[in-house]
Amino acid sequence: MEHLKLYHVQTIPLEERCLVVEGPVPPGRLSELIMHPDLDAFRRPAEQHKALLEIAGLEEGRIIITREENMIVGYVTFHYPDEQERWSQGNMEDLVELGAIEVANDYRSLGLGQKMIKTAFEDGQMEQYIVFTTEYYWHWDLKSSGLNVWDYRKMMERLMKVVDMVWYATDDPEICSHPANCLMVRIGRDVPISSKEQFDRIRFQQRFMY
Repeated sequence: MEHLKLYHVQTIPLEERCLVVEGPVPPGRLSELIMHPDLDAFRRPAEQHKALLEIAGLEEGRIIITREENMIVGYVTFHYPDEQERWSQGNMEDLVELGAIEVANDYRSLGLGQKMIKTAFEDGQMEQYIVFTTEYYWHWDLKSSGLNVWDYRKMMERLMKVVDMVWYATDDPEICSHPANCLMVRIGRDVPISSKEQFDRIRFQQRFMY
């Protein structure tokens, strides 16, 4: 399967400074940038930078960033699901995960998350994919945001809805382990019915006895 990657860039004036939202960013360009020290939600910034480089080098991988000069202050990742997760079952070429989204504390409330996610979907380049994200409350920055799990969940739902991702039911044990966790999905208009049916089989695997 050919993975269409169409680069987009936009600038955001910010008083005397300027932010740049761009992507998908290739590994060579990413290697020239540095990470904001606050981007540590998943791992230390230097380690996360290395992870972004690896994802950008994948055939299906996409990294969308926000930067101020040469410093990455936010990013979104897209890639195939991890082999250890149920979502990788079937090795679906058209099932892609929105894996991580993070914005440095000082740059929040600027709508950067929405801008980065929208950039990934520009010009219909994601219409051949089922794009999903798994939201787990233990990944959420409740402390810095001051939100409880339900308000944070609503915020994440609003964020994903900017590209028409919607809530989908599943019997995945991790998602079902807490009522605030959720699966959100967008099925592109060019996804065949066979892939939709296969995704449904992955979402629901429990067999109930009556």
